Amino acid sequence: MRPQYEVADIFNLYGDQYRATHATNPDQRKVMAAITACRTALLGGHEEICDHCGIKRNSYNSCRNRHCPKCQTMAKEEWLAKRKTELLPCGYFHIVFTLPHVLNLIVLENRKELLGCLFAAVKETLFAFSADPDWHLEGKPGLLTVLHTWSQTLIDHFHIHCLIPAGVLSFDGRRWIQSNDKFLFGAKSLAKEFKKRYLAMIDSRQEELVLPEGTTEQIIKAWSKTWVVYAKKPFAGPEQVLEYLGRYTHRIALSNHRIKSIDNGKVVFTYKDRADNNSIKQLSLDAMEFIRRFLLHVLPKRFMKIRYYGFLANVCKKKAVLLIRRLIGIDMKIEDFVKETVQEKMLRLTGKDILLCKNCGKGHMIRGIRLLAFNSS
Repeated sequence: MRPQYEVADIFNLYGDQYRATHATNPDQRKVMAAITACRTALLGGHEEICDHCGIKRNSYNSCRNRHCPKCQTMAKEEWLAKRKTELLPCGYFHIVFTLPHVLNLIVLENRKELLGCLFAAVKETLFAFSADPDWHLEGKPGLLTVLHTWSQTLIDHFHIHCLIPAGVLSFDGRRWIQSNDKFLFGAKSLAKEFKKRYLAMIDSRQEELVLPEGTTEQIIKAWSKTWVVYAKKPFAGPEQVLEYLGRYTHRIALSNHRIKSIDNGKVVFTYKDRADNNSIKQLSLDAMEFIRRFLLHVLPKRFMKIRYYGFLANVCKKKAVLLIRRLIGIDMKIEDFVKETVQEKMLRLTGKDILLCKNCGKGHMIRGIRLLAFNSS
């Protein structure tokens, strides 16, 4: 059986060489250290003892870093469980706003500021269209927005996925105004407004930004380009929305299962070729280039990659969701959020009891003594 390769293996083998030959910022160094230490003695843990045969094993703590391939499944499942309580009995739209690659270098030099502007431009664009009588809505939308910064081959590709209920809450809060079933807004019209707002934000912040050489020329090219807003086929109902959420919200740049080999300074991983009908292909990169690309997608400290706006904003969504459900008047099963243990989550997702003793197959592992974090110094 082929061994399961991990991003941690690449950092262990080539991380020191990369740090010695490439500039890294504190956020990137922290991510490398966290992924390397995840579920090892470096983070400590606890001993487990089988209540039937008495065999012992060590269970080490996870790093819980949002860029770690090992730590996103559990975080995603808990987040999804919370979102189930907020679904509306209506259709949903999925719209993707993408920055042209000509702006990539400027964004990379100003991640926090210009990725924040990306969220703001998307929000302002959708709010403006929702209030415009030409689109026959005139109300407040609800937006769930998720930032992705990568392509399948790990190059920088900045875009925001938006999940939007098919309607708006009237400005007086008394009516639910249903949108067209087939489309929300025109994609080309959205793209023009999005471009105008985003580039205006860059222009207004030039004194605050780090502007690499050639910025003026890149901005001119960005104005001349046709920007892309992609409106996917609308979801039929809440069940499809949850399937979408699980695929997009807690995805990271590269999952461990995509890594096929690590050998002689090369990393081979799989990717979907969008230009070839999403066929699965393999790409071989020098280890230094692989690490560089992976670290491109480390977000600034405390930068929120999932944001909510309109009637789904955190300050009002609990009341707004209840109100809109009453206004729509369609019965739906309302899920209660139930916090699960890791064992319960894994049993539900995989059908496997992770505490079942692998030695005897009868007993269960019981938490024993605490294992302190290992300090090599």
